[in-house]
Amino acid sequence: MSSNPLQGAQFVLAAHRINQLPKDEGAEVAFAGRSNAGKSSALNALTGQKGLARTSKTPGRTQQMVAFSLPPIVLGEALPLLEARLIDLPGYGYAKVPDALREHWRHEIDRYLHQRHSLRGVVLIVDIRHPLKEFDRMMLNFCLDTELACHVLLTKADKLSRSQASQALASLRKELDTGAPVTVQIFSSSAGTGVEEARSAVRQLLVGNGGKRSTFI
Repeated sequence: MSSNPLQGAQFVLAAHRINQLPKDEGAEVAFAGRSNAGKSSALNALTGQKGLARTSKTPGRTQQMVAFSLPPIVLGEALPLLEARLIDLPGYGYAKVPDALREHWRHEIDRYLHQRHSLRGVVLIVDIRHPLKEFDRMMLNFCLDTELACHVLLTKADKLSRSQASQALASLRKELDTGAPVTVQIFSSSAGTGVEEARSAVRQLLVGNGGKRSTFI
Protein backbone atom coordinates (compact mmCIF):
# COMPACT_ATOMS: atom_id res chain seq x y z
CA MET A 1 0.00 0.00 0.00
CA SER A 2 1.25 3.49 -0.85
CA SER A 3 2.17 5.81 2.01
CA ASN A 4 -0.29 8.23 0.40
CA PRO A 5 -3.77 6.62 0.41
CA LEU A 6 -4.94 9.12 -2.23
CA GLN A 7 -2.08 8.50 -4.65
CA GLY A 8 -3.18 7.35 -8.07
CA ALA A 9 -6.20 9.64 -8.33
CA GLN A 10 -7.35 10.06 -11.93
CA PHE A 11 -9.74 12.46 -13.63
CA VAL A 12 -12.93 10.65 -14.70
CA LEU A 13 -15.37 13.29 -15.88
CA ALA A 14 -16.89 16.71 -15.28
CA ALA A 15 -20.66 16.74 -14.77
CA HIS A 16 -23.15 19.55 -15.19
CA ARG A 17 -25.89 17.53 -13.43
CA ILE A 18 -25.74 14.81 -10.80
CA ASN A 19 -27.17 12.19 -13.17
CA GLN A 20 -24.01 12.59 -15.26
CA LEU A 21 -21.76 11.52 -12.36
CA PRO A 22 -20.27 8.01 -12.14
CA LYS A 23 -22.58 5.20 -11.04
CA ASP A 24 -23.79 5.80 -7.49
CA GLU A 25 -21.95 2.95 -5.77
CA GLY A 26 -18.85 2.48 -3.67
CA ALA A 27 -17.76 5.48 -1.59
CA GLU A 28 -16.93 9.08 -2.35
CA VAL A 29 -15.89 12.21 -0.48
CA ALA A 30 -16.94 15.65 -1.71
CA PHE A 31 -14.69 18.71 -1.54
CA ALA A 32 -16.59 21.96 -1.03
CA GLY A 33 -15.60 25.53 -0.34
CA ARG A 34 -15.70 29.12 -1.46
CA SER A 35 -14.11 29.95 -4.78
CA ASN A 36 -11.03 31.57 -3.28
CA ALA A 37 -10.37 29.19 -0.40
CA GLY A 38 -7.76 27.01 -2.11
CA LYS A 39 -9.83 23.91 -2.90
CA SER A 40 -8.01 22.90 -6.07
CA SER A 41 -4.61 23.40 -4.46
CA ALA A 42 -5.70 21.24 -1.53
CA LEU A 43 -6.83 18.45 -3.86
CA ASN A 44 -3.53 18.56 -5.71
CA ALA A 45 -1.53 18.45 -2.48
CA LEU A 46 -3.55 15.58 -1.02
CA THR A 47 -3.28 13.42 -4.13
CA GLY A 48 0.35 14.35 -4.75
CA GLN A 49 -0.45 15.51 -8.28
CA LYS A 50 0.17 19.17 -9.04
CA GLY A 51 -2.01 19.23 -12.14
CA LEU A 52 -4.94 17.02 -11.09
CA ALA A 53 -7.34 19.83 -10.18
CA ARG A 54 -7.26 23.11 -12.05
CA THR A 55 -5.81 26.03 -10.14
CA SER A 56 -6.11 29.61 -11.24
CA LYS A 57 -5.49 33.14 -10.03
CA THR A 58 -9.11 33.75 -11.03
CA PRO A 59 -11.42 32.28 -8.34
CA GLY A 60 -14.31 30.10 -9.37
CA ARG A 61 -12.78 28.17 -12.27
CA THR A 62 -14.36 24.92 -11.08
CA GLN A 63 -17.87 25.30 -12.50
CA GLN A 64 -18.78 21.63 -12.80
CA MET A 65 -18.81 18.64 -10.48
CA VAL A 66 -15.49 16.95 -11.21
CA ALA A 67 -15.05 13.25 -10.39
CA PHE A 68 -11.67 11.68 -9.67
CA SER A 69 -11.28 7.94 -9.21
CA LEU A 70 -9.02 6.45 -6.54
CA PRO A 71 -7.39 3.02 -6.52
CA PRO A 72 -9.76 0.51 -4.84
CA ILE A 73 -9.37 0.47 -1.06
CA VAL A 74 -8.54 -2.75 0.75
CA LEU A 75 -10.86 -3.09 3.75
CA GLY A 76 -9.82 -6.57 4.88
CA GLU A 77 -8.97 -10.05 3.67
CA ALA A 78 -12.58 -11.29 3.66
CA LEU A 79 -14.08 -8.08 2.30
CA PRO A 80 -14.41 -6.90 -1.31
CA LEU A 81 -12.36 -3.94 -2.52
CA LEU A 82 -14.06 -0.58 -2.01
CA GLU A 83 -14.42 1.54 -5.14
CA ALA A 84 -13.64 5.11 -4.12
CA ARG A 85 -13.87 8.61 -5.62
CA LEU A 86 -13.29 12.25 -4.82
CA ILE A 87 -15.84 14.78 -6.07
CA ASP A 88 -14.78 18.41 -6.53
CA LEU A 89 -17.90 20.54 -6.17
CA PRO A 90 -18.14 23.97 -7.88
CA GLY A 91 -16.54 26.76 -5.89
CA TYR A 92 -19.03 29.17 -4.40
CA GLY A 93 -18.71 32.88 -3.72
CA TYR A 94 -16.64 35.18 -5.86
CA ALA A 95 -17.08 33.34 -9.15
CA LYS A 96 -18.17 35.77 -11.86
CA VAL A 97 -20.96 33.69 -13.32
CA PRO A 98 -24.50 34.61 -14.40
CA ASP A 99 -27.21 34.42 -11.75
CA ALA A 100 -28.95 31.60 -13.63
CA LEU A 101 -25.81 29.45 -13.54
CA ARG A 102 -25.24 30.27 -9.88
CA GLU A 103 -28.79 29.16 -9.09
CA HIS A 104 -28.29 26.00 -11.14
CA TRP A 105 -25.28 25.04 -9.05
CA ARG A 106 -27.04 25.85 -5.80
CA HIS A 107 -29.81 23.46 -6.86
CA GLU A 108 -27.46 20.72 -8.13
CA ILE A 109 -25.24 20.79 -5.04
CA ASP A 110 -28.33 20.52 -2.86
CA ARG A 111 -29.55 17.54 -4.92
CA TYR A 112 -26.10 15.95 -4.79
CA LEU A 113 -25.84 16.20 -1.00
CA HIS A 114 -29.35 14.85 -0.42
CA GLN A 115 -29.53 12.15 -3.08
CA ARG A 116 -26.04 10.73 -3.56
CA HIS A 117 -26.00 7.42 -1.66
CA SER A 118 -22.26 6.82 -2.10
CA LEU A 119 -21.40 10.12 -0.40
CA ARG A 120 -19.56 9.32 2.85
CA GLY A 121 -18.39 12.74 3.96
CA VAL A 122 -17.48 16.30 3.06
CA VAL A 123 -14.13 18.05 3.19
CA LEU A 124 -14.93 21.72 3.71
CA ILE A 125 -12.21 24.15 2.59
CA VAL A 126 -12.10 27.35 4.67
CA ASP A 127 -9.53 30.15 4.47
CA ILE A 128 -8.06 30.31 7.98
CA ARG A 129 -7.73 34.10 7.76
CA HIS A 130 -11.48 34.69 7.58
CA PRO A 131 -14.50 33.79 9.74
CA LEU A 132 -16.99 31.25 8.47
CA LYS A 133 -19.10 32.57 5.60
CA GLU A 134 -22.76 31.83 4.86
CA PHE A 135 -21.92 28.96 2.50
CA ASP A 136 -19.59 27.40 5.07
CA ARG A 137 -22.30 27.51 7.73
CA MET A 138 -24.88 26.10 5.33
CA MET A 139 -22.62 23.15 4.54
CA LEU A 140 -21.81 22.52 8.20
CA ASN A 141 -25.47 22.72 9.18
CA PHE A 142 -26.37 20.24 6.46
CA CYS A 143 -23.75 17.80 7.74
CA LEU A 144 -25.02 18.24 11.31
CA ASP A 145 -28.65 17.75 10.32
CA THR A 146 -27.97 14.61 8.29
CA GLU A 147 -25.19 13.17 10.47
CA LEU A 148 -22.82 13.31 7.51
CA ALA A 149 -19.18 13.41 8.60
CA CYS A 150 -17.32 16.63 7.80
CA HIS A 151 -13.60 17.43 7.96
CA VAL A 152 -12.67 21.12 7.81
CA LEU A 153 -9.35 22.19 6.32
CA LEU A 154 -8.29 25.64 7.51
CA THR A 155 -6.23 26.47 4.46
CA LYS A 156 -3.50 29.05 3.81
CA ALA A 157 -2.15 28.57 7.33
CA ASP A 158 1.27 29.66 6.03
CA LYS A 159 -0.15 33.19 5.78
CA LEU A 160 -0.41 33.39 9.59
CA SER A 161 2.05 32.93 12.41
CA ARG A 162 1.97 29.60 14.24
CA SER A 163 0.27 31.19 17.25
CA GLN A 164 -2.33 32.94 15.09
CA ALA A 165 -3.10 29.69 13.30
CA SER A 166 -3.43 27.83 16.59
CA GLN A 167 -5.81 30.49 17.90
CA ALA A 168 -7.97 30.26 14.77
CA LEU A 169 -8.09 26.46 15.10
CA ALA A 170 -9.03 26.60 18.77
CA SER A 171 -11.71 29.22 18.11
CA LEU A 172 -13.40 27.20 15.37
CA ARG A 173 -13.22 23.97 17.37
CA LYS A 174 -14.93 25.73 20.26
CA GLU A 175 -17.62 27.08 17.93
CA LEU A 176 -18.25 23.61 16.49
CA ASP A 177 -18.22 21.77 19.81
CA THR A 178 -21.68 20.30 19.35
CA GLY A 179 -20.87 16.61 19.58
CA ALA A 180 -21.46 16.30 15.82
CA PRO A 181 -19.08 14.41 13.49
CA VAL A 182 -17.06 17.49 12.50
CA THR A 183 -13.26 17.58 12.72
CA VAL A 184 -10.97 20.54 12.03
CA GLN A 185 -7.30 20.92 11.22
CA ILE A 186 -4.73 23.49 10.06
CA PHE A 187 -3.62 23.09 6.45
CA SER A 188 -1.32 24.66 3.89
CA SER A 189 -0.90 23.17 0.43
CA SER A 190 2.15 25.33 -0.35
CA ALA A 191 3.98 24.63 2.93
CA GLY A 192 2.79 21.03 3.24
CA THR A 193 1.31 21.70 6.68
CA GLY A 194 -1.22 19.08 7.74
CA VAL A 195 -1.14 17.19 4.43
CA GLU A 196 -0.54 13.75 5.95
CA GLU A 197 -3.22 14.33 8.59
CA ALA A 198 -5.71 15.40 5.92
CA ARG A 199 -4.95 12.37 3.74
CA SER A 200 -5.68 10.07 6.67
CA ALA A 201 -8.88 11.97 7.43
CA VAL A 202 -10.13 11.59 3.85
CA ARG A 203 -9.41 7.87 3.85
CA GLN A 204 -11.24 7.53 7.15
CA LEU A 205 -14.24 9.33 5.68
CA LEU A 206 -14.26 6.86 2.80
CA VAL A 207 -14.04 3.71 4.91
CA GLY A 208 -15.67 4.90 8.15
CA ASN A 209 -18.99 3.51 9.36
CA GLY A 210 -18.32 0.30 7.48
CA GLY A 211 -18.48 2.11 4.16
CA LYS A 212 -22.08 3.12 4.74
CA ARG A 213 -23.62 6.56 4.99
CA SER A 214 -25.23 7.60 8.27
CA THR A 215 -29.00 7.57 8.39
CA PHE A 216 -30.76 10.95 8.23
CA ILE A 217 -32.22 12.18 11.50
